[in-house]
Amino acid sequence: MNFKHVTVAGSGVLGSQIAFQVAFKGFDVTIYDINDEAIKKAKERIEILKGRYKEEVINAKDDVAAIASRIHYNSNLLPNIDVIFQKEVDYVEGEVEAGYKRIRFSSDLKEAVKDADLVIEAVPELISVKEDFYKKLGEVAPAKTIFATNSSTLVPSQFAHFTGRPEKFLALHFANEIWKNNTAEIMGHKDTDPAVYKQLVEFAGAIGMVPLEVKKEQPGYILNSILVPFLEAAQMLLLEGVADAETIDKTWMLATGSPQGPFATLDVVGITTAYNIMQNYAQTADSEDKRYARMAEMLKRDYIDKGKLGVATGEGFYKYPNPSFKDPSFLKA
Repeated sequence: MNFKHVTVAGSGVLGSQIAFQVAFKGFDVTIYDINDEAIKKAKERIEILKGRYKEEVINAKDDVAAIASRIHYNSNLLPNIDVIFQKEVDYVEGEVEAGYKRIRFSSDLKEAVKDADLVIEAVPELISVKEDFYKKLGEVAPAKTIFATNSSTLVPSQFAHFTGRPEKFLALHFANEIWKNNTAEIMGHKDTDPAVYKQLVEFAGAIGMVPLEVKKEQPGYILNSILVPFLEAAQMLLLEGVADAETIDKTWMLATGSPQGPFATLDVVGITTAYNIMQNYAQTADSEDKRYARMAEMLKRDYIDKGKLGVATGEGFYKYPNPSFKDPSFLKA
């Protein structure tokens, strides 16, 4: 693996996170999105992420200092450990700034991918949007460029034909808040070159992820094969009026010990993503009662049309005093 330049196409919640993490780990990154308004929002997300990374470092430093104040260590065996740790903190803070400076932005696809060794696609979870994107990408990307989709629920064989280079196309899927939930699921299709697959495994490790090799195509990979049905079940309870979002979340948290319920999770993922998934289901697998279509309609009417997109906008199923802070107020009650 000899990647230097990475382009992330799509600057939503996860696309921005992918871009910042890749830049933080030393790669030159270009964020591509469709117009100047989208680029403006991308820059705002990157600013917030820079703050989140620094916040994580400062919190870790404070936690270690608190622990050190309560314990006594052998200064003969561990000389200058406090100085060593502080130097490491200073170094990481510097890398956050350096990573931030390695990111550039473009709304011109050809310009955005001109040097790309790898393009990571994180465009909306809509089949038509992805098909159109790969047709255009295949026409302008250099022959060397590998394409990877971060699709949450769709498989690479659905789009391989549109790329014009199926042997250099596969899936690379991340979990939300990737700087701490650092998994990367790598999934090829029948025509993916094994050497390309290996390069993506190495790249995942190079950006601080734990590479998880998925051995056959599976919609949702491993993580979302478990997570999406869980979130869907919660949404259907809300749709049918069984309970409100807060009660559903509290039930899950109290009964399982989980720190977060499904609707707080959806706010982190982003309600637009949940809507797109429901729309896909409505078009491909809806039942006679049209529950997926009804759920998509409710998400659009009650949340998206009102600008309630989740943590990123400060309100979704819950209100958030700081858009960079994920916990709704009732979790602190």
